[in-house]
Amino acid sequence: MSTGTSSHLPRLTAVLREGEQVTSLELFFDLVFVLALTQCTALIAATETWEGVLKALLVLGVLWWSWTGYAWLTSVVDPEEGSVRLAMFAAMAALLVAALCVPRTFGSDALLFACAYATVRAAHIALFMLASRDDVALRRSVVGLAASTAVGVGLLVAAAFASRGPQLGLWGLALLLDVGAPFVFGADGWKLVPGHFAERHGAIIIIALGESIVAIGTGARAGVDGGVVAAAVLGIVVAGALWWLYFDVVAIVAVRRLSKATPGRERNDIARDSYSYLHFPMLAGIALVAVGLKKTLAHVGHPLGTVPAAAMLGGGAVYLLAHVAFRWRNIHTLNRQRLLCAALLILLLLADIAVKPPSLVTLSALAATLCVLIAYEATRFAELRDRIRHQLARESVPG
Repeated sequence: MSTGTSSHLPRLTAVLREGEQVTSLELFFDLVFVLALTQCTALIAATETWEGVLKALLVLGVLWWSWTGYAWLTSVVDPEEGSVRLAMFAAMAALLVAALCVPRTFGSDALLFACAYATVRAAHIALFMLASRDDVALRRSVVGLAASTAVGVGLLVAAAFASRGPQLGLWGLALLLDVGAPFVFGADGWKLVPGHFAERHGAIIIIALGESIVAIGTGARAGVDGGVVAAAVLGIVVAGALWWLYFDVVAIVAVRRLSKATPGRERNDIARDSYSYLHFPMLAGIALVAVGLKKTLAHVGHPLGTVPAAAMLGGGAVYLLAHVAFRWRNIHTLNRQRLLCAALLILLLLADIAVKPPSLVTLSALAATLCVLIAYEATRFAELRDRIRHQLARESVPG
């Protein structure tokens, strides 16, 4: 494997990553993924049905797994050196086509989506094969991933020709196969740079939160009045609270835990569970909240309806539950206050309290719940929070 640049024309080479900083090309790649996220939220908002929610989450899950695969890849190789840069641009083009297909993924664009997705995954596997040229353990893991990926892509191609019921089943099976393969076959051979890997996933959370801000803007198309202003302010409060709940302490503890883990199976298992698996419900929760924000801004004085209200409060609950599982996986303790707040949001939905009032009331309930949670944690754990944010954060900085 090449470990330096060459003065000749680009060859089939991959340069090992040396630093932990996320590169500009990786952030550029992520901007294409955000279109896919926007398309998934738009799909839910346009249909307002449970089937629409299921379809959007299936598509988001499939695209998320392709994105997190590139996060693993670029934690091994430098994406801006050798042949990797050109392959990344090719993958971005294919991912963009897949994102454009999202509204009709289960209809007229089903086959085009499957082909674009196959291209994204093929580029990923090809780059990993190149990167594992001199690493037997990594090559063995990549071959296993290639096999499961091929079957998953085949299922999506078959789904393009299936009727509605079998089509959803094939999609679910393809996603289950993709997600389950690393767990079944183990994570021994993979490699990663802890600081880079954690920062990359933190960046995607920021991008998802940015999409929720965009949802506020796209929802307020009828004009700006007092209700819209109030909803916009509350929307920022919710987005800011979601940011706080992740980046204030959780992200610092998680990256330190990943860095302290023994390289190899232990570190890879933590990365797979905490980031590849548990960051998906965080992302999905933010996307669902964005659906509720968009609908609220469009009709401030009207009830949200069952599906948009479930998206808003249910998305908040999913986000908090993912944090509960995230903490349990990393430090094996239960975050009772976040679990309680998630249960409260679910109870509000089950009691129809959040469905019948004007959408502004539902948004206020979510904002109030998150703000009370943050205030409680900042007060109750003030000393521990200060130590984590300063002492532990300094320990997590490389060098």
